[in-house]
Amino acid sequence: MIKGAPGKGELLKPFICFQKMLLDLSGKKILVTGIANNRSIAWGIAQQLKAAGADLGITYLPDDKGRFESKVRELTKPLSPSLFLPLNVQNNSQIEEVFNEIKSKWGVLDGLVHCLAFAGKEELVGDYSATTSEGFSRALDISAYSLAPLCKYAKPLFSEKAGVVTLTYLGAERAIPNYNVMGVAKAALEASVRYLSAELGAEKQVRINAISAGPIRTLASSAIGGILDMIHNVEEKAPLRRTVTQIEVGNAAAFLLSDLSSGISGQTIYVDAGYCINGM
Repeated sequence: MIKGAPGKGELLKPFICFQKMLLDLSGKKILVTGIANNRSIAWGIAQQLKAAGADLGITYLPDDKGRFESKVRELTKPLSPSLFLPLNVQNNSQIEEVFNEIKSKWGVLDGLVHCLAFAGKEELVGDYSATTSEGFSRALDISAYSLAPLCKYAKPLFSEKAGVVTLTYLGAERAIPNYNVMGVAKAALEASVRYLSAELGAEKQVRINAISAGPIRTLASSAIGGILDMIHNVEEKAPLRRTVTQIEVGNAAAFLLSDLSSGISGQTIYVDAGYCINGM
């Protein structure tokens, strides 16, 4: 008889081991970039990370008059961020200063949220071939390249099983009207996620993933020509017959920065009400 097996006439009692599976980011120190206003996807992410217990650091884009600083500071006040820092990713010394501050105040970094993208309004309408060299370089620099130096400076601070999340869009793999150079930038960003995943994973099990969110009415998306048509198209054709919300994207980000996603890296996760499965 197998040791521990039930004797004759005994009922076989199932042995079930329940592992606690709650999304808990308590005490995790996570830096969130890209919050501009209360319609930003980054704002939805920050709210859900805080709801899961994370200790947040927030960055803002500095300007000469300090308008962005005051706006973002007031908006994020209810989240009680323990770090609030200026960050222009086109300024390498400022990137370095942000991570020096993280090292000084936190010592480690458990998560990084990259929500940074920009293209001139004139680049987001009409023909892609009309993209200027300057516009191309600027869009790729801010929207795609910026992830690399952020990870470079974060690398020595990452804790075991830390996570990185960035934002992309379906225009990275399909030709979306007027998305133009931003589609090219997002394609570069998704490739960067794969290369950074290969680089960061071995030593500390650091994971990096992209969320491909469906079109959302934000201040940034309003610069894209025909954005309302894009949104209405999703509402008509997505399996869920609607667009998604910032909070839904935030929920996905919280999952990807938690231990529940410990086996996921280098991936693009679609949070778009299922729109990406459509053939037409």
